[in-house]
Amino acid sequence: MGDGTLATLIMSAKLNDVDPQAWLADVLAHIADTPITRLEQLLPWN
Repeated sequence: MGDGTLATLIMSAKLNDVDPQAWLADVLAHIADTPITRLEQLLPWN
């Protein structure tokens, strides 16, 4: 993942009133168990 992609995700989290660090920790904890068809649920606006 490039720096720009990560920066975009962090800014998206902030714009949606989500703590970026907590969101990223949650994503990393759940991504391995999430089916590819449900990955969009891990995005900061969901």
